[in-house]
Amino acid sequence: MEITTRMEFDAGHRIPGHKSTCKNLHGHRYAIEVTIKGDIVEQEQASEFGMVMDFKDAKDLIKRTIVDRWDHAFIVYENDHEVVEFLKTIKDHKTVIFPKVPTAENMALVAFESLKGDFKEKYNQSIVPIKVRLYETPNNWADVS
Repeated sequence: MEITTRMEFDAGHRIPGHKSTCKNLHGHRYAIEVTIKGDIVEQEQASEFGMVMDFKDAKDLIKRTIVDRWDHAFIVYENDHEVVEFLKTIKDHKTVIFPKVPTAENMALVAFESLKGDFKEKYNQSIVPIKVRLYETPNNWADVS
């Protein structure tokens, strides 16, 4: 069985060297949808009876792993030295140094890999994320599975 939950967060980024306006510092209202796969709990006394997992538990894990880290942060590519150095000059600024250029595709990929690790740690292989959809805008998104 598969279930999907959605959360939203705000973050800034830029795509260094991009041919268009995305090379500028800017922000988005992102949305992340995570699809999770597992068996439906059949034990009648279990709190999750009839569910793959409680949606609140899924959201709590996604919030800790992705949303809390990225919300109201500036996500900057580790090799975008000019912006990394600039952000270091701002006291108490929430900056996420990213291992890849922070495109929707790469952000979805990093989120998926992070969630796979955290779900595995908590649920072994009984409940696993199988897809992440990251919306950069309401009309543009990236999927990874």
